[in-house]
This record gives sequence, structure tokens and C-alpha cells, in this order.
Amino acid sequence: MALPAQLRPIQHYLRTAQEHEKRDPVVTYYCRLYAMQTGMKLDSKTPECRKFLVKLMDQLESMKKELSDNESITQEVVGNAHIENYALKLFMYADNEDRGERFHKNMIKSFYTSSLLLDVLSVFGELSEENIQHRKYARWKATYIHNCLKNGETPQPGPAAMEGDEEADEFGAEGFSGQAFSHGGSFRADPPSQDQSLGPGPASEIGFASGPGPVPMDPPTTNYNNIQIPPGAHAPANTPAELPPPSGGVHLTPEDFTRAQKFCKYAGSALQYEDVGTAIQNLQKALKLLTTGKE
Repeated sequence: MALPAQLRPIQHYLRTAQEHEKRDPVVTYYCRLYAMQTGMKLDSKTPECRKFLVKLMDQLESMKKELSDNESITQEVVGNAHIENYALKLFMYADNEDRGERFHKNMIKSFYTSSLLLDVLSVFGELSEENIQHRKYARWKATYIHNCLKNGETPQPGPAAMEGDEEADEFGAEGFSGQAFSHGGSFRADPPSQDQSLGPGPASEIGFASGPGPVPMDPPTTNYNNIQIPPGAHAPANTPAELPPPSGGVHLTPEDFTRAQKFCKYAGSALQYEDVGTAIQNLQKALKLLTTGKE
């Protein structure tokens, strides 16, 4: 069924859902859920839009039944962690390619898909300030590098080019046409040689080819236009020299237990992607909370 013109703003989320249908149905489910919720706000009254949205709801109900044994669907905190970890893996892959001056369509797609998935996170509640910054930067980078390559120009790596870029704050989901990716399916450039493979991570998981050379996983902290890019919220964390000793006098509230459980679920989701650093980081947060009563 063709997408009604009034619902055009959700087309990229639906395309991302379709691209992940086989390789990550959890991403597909939440992309469609976001698209449905957004579509309802755009136009739920005209006949063509109602018909389209009802079909989308039916798809979601069907997927929910098929995935009834998947915790990422049945438990929001696990689903939130799944989408966030995946979005930030894409962001870090693209950011490292960018800072290594390896500009290609795969990294553009990674930046843009990351920004879309950070939009999708809003189905779980308000975005953190950190994710708002990542989303803005990723969407700007996708547009900037795409336009540079299209015009035969060499992009500037990192955030430097954003300063003075009058269009940096002017685009939303529709600001980047996504025409380079409109064919659907996985987006693959020339396959890398064996010694250039990215290994476990976003590129190999979703059919992206990696750029040459190893991919560092810890981008530096950078400020641009008062926006802070943290040094990889999901990059490997440094193990503290000494963990605080358990204290019998620590009083834990029900909210503390809920937060500790959340960190443990985040760690479990990270391990699904073989992301040991993120798992360690979240387990350390849970341990600190349980032993000190503080995050």
C-alpha cells in the first residue's frame, strides 16, 4: 500500500523497519511503532491515512504475537536498551570512520540510521540530553558528508565544519532526503578485503562494509556550538582500581532496586551484541548503586 503524502515524514522509519525485518525484528517492531504513533499525530482522519495506519497497527499486533517470548518486546526497559545500544553502535562506527577520514556511503547511512533510531527511542519516553546531542550531530553529519561527496568536495572530519554551518540546525527528519538509500535492503559498498573486516559490531551485523583499517572504539570528547559529544557512552569503560566495600548501613529504596535492575538489563542487552565494554560499565554502575546507595 502506497504511503499517503500526508504521512511522508514517517517514510524513512518504515524503510528502516523493512531493512531490519530479517536481521533484527526488534528494530523493525519499534521503528513501526514510532511510525504509527507519529502518523497518528500527522493525520488519522482522512480515509487514505486511516487505512494505512490501521494496516500498520495490524502489522504491529502480528509482530507482537510472533515475538511474545522476546524480552525486548515484552519489557520496555530491555527494548529501550536494545534500540539505544544499536543506535549508538552505528553512531560510533560512523564517527570513527569520519574521524579517520574514511568517507563513504556506508558511514553516511550509519549516521543517518543512528539518528532515526534515536528518534525511535522516544516511544519509551523523553530522550536524554546526551541522545538529543547524538541525534542532532548524526543527522547533520549525514547531510553534510552526503552533500560534500555529491558536490565533489572533501568533507572535514569531526565537528569542526559545523561551526558556521547555517543549515546545521535547520533540518529535521526530512532535511536529509535519503535518496542514496531509497532502494531498500542492505546497503553495501565494495566488499572489504579480509584484513579490513570490522568484526563483531554494527557494520557486520547490518550488512555494511567497513572502511580500511582498524576501527577505534573511543571517540574523543568534543564541543561544538555548546553541544557535548561524550567519549563513547557505550565504549569500553576503564575498570576502577578499587570497588567500594559493601556497607551494611546502606539504605536502598525501591527506586534504587529498579535502577540497579535497569543497569543489569542494559548489560544483558549489550552482551547480545558482544559489547563487553558496555556490559562492564553497566554492571559497575549497578554494583556501585547497590554498595553505596549512589550512582
